[in-house]
Amino acid sequence: MQKLDEFFFTQFNSVHRFKKNQLIFWPDMQPPGVFYVKSGFIRQYLVSESGKELTVNILKPGTYFPMVWALNNTSNIYFYECLTQTILFKAPREKVVKQLEDNPDLLYDLTKRILSGLDGITKMMETLLTGNAYRQIAYVVLVLAKRFGKLINKKEVRIDVPLTHRLIGTLAGLSRESTSLELRKLTKNKIIAKKNGFMLIKNMEKLEKESQANSAENIIL
Repeated sequence: MQKLDEFFFTQFNSVHRFKKNQLIFWPDMQPPGVFYVKSGFIRQYLVSESGKELTVNILKPGTYFPMVWALNNTSNIYFYECLTQTILFKAPREKVVKQLEDNPDLLYDLTKRILSGLDGITKMMETLLTGNAYRQIAYVVLVLAKRFGKLINKKEVRIDVPLTHRLIGTLAGLSRESTSLELRKLTKNKIIAKKNGFMLIKNMEKLEKESQANSAENIIL
C-alpha cells in the first residue's frame, strides 16, 4: 500500500524551515499546499471575537495538514504556529488528493484517524464543560502525557513538548492565572514536576485518578 509519508512528500523537493513562534498560515489565508511535519511541533488554534485563544491540536513529526481544506477545499479557519524550530515538506494539494483516491486503504486509515480525533474532542469537551478547573488541567496534562510522553526511569513520563502555562490554559479553556494555580496543586500533590524545561509526570496512575478519565488515547491527532 502506498503511504502519505516522508518519502511521498520529499519527491516534490519543497522544504520549508520555520522559527519558533512563527506562523505558517492563518484564517482565510489559502494554504499553499499540504504539509508534512519532518521535525518540530505546531500549535493549531482559534481566536474568538473577544481575543481568547483555544488550542485545538498540537501536531507532531509524522503528521500532515491541513486535511479538511485538502479534502473539502473549504476556507481555513485556524492559525498554525510553530512551538519549536520546525521543518516541513510540502506537496501540491491535488497530488495528495489523488494519492488518497488511488489508495482506498490509505483513505480508510485517514478516516479512522479523523473519527478517533472527533471522539477525543467530544470527550475533551465533556471534561472541560463538566469538570472543575483542577480536573480540567489534570485531564489536559494526562492527554499530553499519553500523546507526547516518553517513559524514563522506568516509572516517570516526560512530555517532550515545550509547555507553558499559557499553552496548557488554551487547551483547557482557562486563563493563564487559573492554569498556574491548578498546576501548582498537581506539583504539591507530587503528580507532576519540571525538569530541564519539560514537564515530568511522576505518578501516571494518580494523574488518571485526579482527571477522572478512563481513557485519553488518540484525543489529539
